[in-house]
Amino acid sequence: MYNILVTGANGQLGSEIRDLEADYPNYNFIFTDREELDITKHKAVENFIEVNIITAIINCAAYTAVDKAEEQFEIANEINHLAVDNFARIAEESNIKLIHISTDYVFDGTAHKPYTETDMPNPQSVYGKTKLAGETVMLTINPLNSVIIRTSWVYSNYGNNFVKTMLRLGKERDQLNVVADQIGTPTYAGDLAQAILEILPKIFNEKVEIFHFSNEGVCSWYDFAKAIFELEGLSTKVNPIETWQYPTSAQRPFYSVLNKTSIKERYQFEIPYWKESLMLSLIVKFHKVVNGS
Repeated sequence: MYNILVTGANGQLGSEIRDLEADYPNYNFIFTDREELDITKHKAVENFIEVNIITAIINCAAYTAVDKAEEQFEIANEINHLAVDNFARIAEESNIKLIHISTDYVFDGTAHKPYTETDMPNPQSVYGKTKLAGETVMLTINPLNSVIIRTSWVYSNYGNNFVKTMLRLGKERDQLNVVADQIGTPTYAGDLAQAILEILPKIFNEKVEIFHFSNEGVCSWYDFAKAIFELEGLSTKVNPIETWQYPTSAQRPFYSVLNKTSIKERYQFEIPYWKESLMLSLIVKFHKVVNGS
């Protein structure tokens, strides 16, 4: 039996893990968000883990407001970096498994082939820099039986994300302009949650390891939007534009496709194609609406 602390429990990934709780009777989940636990306070985290006899941590908590982070470095750094320091130190001292979620934004987006775990990070935004700092401190402290999972373009039926924004705007407008020169892969948080819970009991390593996880396939934000509208049966016209036509405070990677070979070979599972998972997520949304939940 694992007593698992799941941070960021009300976010996209944390919520998807909660939805899977009944499928894992041998896991005792303790879900927390900022109201229950201030992960930036070392003593508070240490006491919480001791009182609840935590044996594994899944750190889904993150400051993900990419553009706001450009002006809120201290807050982003506390959550994306210093909180990871807390978890890594406590995990190392108490022999607790630790799974930490990171991002494709640690790369600069100038590659022409999928990024592997050993490619050199070079973040171009405050968000990316603070997430890399979290990775670095975890690698330095090096708790046993711990992994970092980088992911990209996460969406779910919870929280704020591209899919929900497109569904809202698609019902309000006849046409939309969407960036077509940024390439990556959507990740359905439900698939990532499933992968995390499957690999948790199989993690045994002496050094922190990094893995990449996203759905299979490649697309642009424009392609992603087109697929959303097609699957949802919306007639909204999507106009492809270039990044310079949609300026943002933070620089986005132009190319952030992740190579998933390592995690698939190590833990022996297949990853769904992004469009299949998108269809599944929209069906789940439909059933939730129908059932009034």
